[in-house]
Amino acid sequence: MGPESETATGNEGMLPPSRTSTDPSGPASRPARTETGPAGGTGPPGWWIYRGTGEPLREGTLLRRLPPPPQWRMFTGGPETPAPPEDDEEVLRRLGRVRPVGAMSEQLRHEADMVNAALYLRRPLLVTGRPGTGKSALAYRISRELGLGRVLRWHITSRSTLRSGLYEYDAIGRVQDAAAARAVSGALTGEPAAQTDGADGAEVGDYLQLGPLGTALLPYAAPRVLLIDEIDKSDLDLANDLLSVFEEGRFAIPELVRLRRRHPRTVVLTDDPDGSVTIEEGLVRCRAFPVVVVTSNGEREFPPAFLRRCLRLHMPEPDHERLADMVAAHFIDEEARDVDSLGLLEQFVRRSRERGGLAADQLLNSAYLSLHALDGCSLDGLVDALWHRLDGELPEAGTP
Repeated sequence: MGPESETATGNEGMLPPSRTSTDPSGPASRPARTETGPAGGTGPPGWWIYRGTGEPLREGTLLRRLPPPPQWRMFTGGPETPAPPEDDEEVLRRLGRVRPVGAMSEQLRHEADMVNAALYLRRPLLVTGRPGTGKSALAYRISRELGLGRVLRWHITSRSTLRSGLYEYDAIGRVQDAAAARAVSGALTGEPAAQTDGADGAEVGDYLQLGPLGTALLPYAAPRVLLIDEIDKSDLDLANDLLSVFEEGRFAIPELVRLRRRHPRTVVLTDDPDGSVTIEEGLVRCRAFPVVVVTSNGEREFPPAFLRRCLRLHMPEPDHERLADMVAAHFIDEEARDVDSLGLLEQFVRRSRERGGLAADQLLNSAYLSLHALDGCSLDGLVDALWHRLDGELPEAGTP
């Protein structure tokens, strides 16, 4: 359903932010409100803001329809940070063209339910599933549909720490530059090099850059989308370290706190290209809690306290229909029909079951080769190379 019908609906049918169990009628007596699509089918519930249709909302729709946060998730950071940049090229690379979906499957409806619940409650969304099921792509779909600008991506490794997600400070570079400046000054004047105010902290912001998490917590009017990708690979303590940031919605930068009396405002770099922001008193406080998508391949367990603060969504194996939508988004209509006529989708789904699950990009690679390189020849000779097992194991002789 397009933006016009959303505007007409307004807040009617949305879940009231203060609904509690003391409601005498109870939720069971009021079925979920739904809307009727143009073909007479059942449309998305009226409380949804994110609809999973792929169609971007009109500017301002999110802030107009999103109710105030629960009191325990209220954040009041300021002054307001300017809106983030767009990144249409990256979104197109990951999602392909905007292609509105037709009838929604139960999985897509559940996915939209969880995204909207995370929006309303201002809580992180923990997305689990095997590699290649589209966990990371969800963050880009949310950003494109809600008009939230460039996705901030924090790719987790075994060396990732909470501080690296919040900010990086190049202390060595600052000391070296200060020493070089003093040496040049002394050579020009013939006097012994003196300690300059710049070496004492006036330009500390030139050596400090906010990370993806730190940038997401700036006081934006609308939430940023933060993708914390593959948290399984992190140190065991990272999930626990994130708890205080998720709860408080703020963090301090000690290097700036120590200088706050002489330099109460410092301009630092952000994770956005060419981005900068002024930090006051060394403290970053969010205004709109970011849409946090945390992906996990299910390779480890997380602390109960971390799980309690997240909403959980499992991404199953993509079915034939979802794979067809993905192909259609990345190829022109004629090519997408050719891919379907070649039977690649059926082959891919069957081989994915046989090999313990394949990634969607493996399908896109084989579709591109079939259309542009093989000239209608059979793909059989390349199947083992293109549709290899994701666990790295080679199939035994005589097996698919």
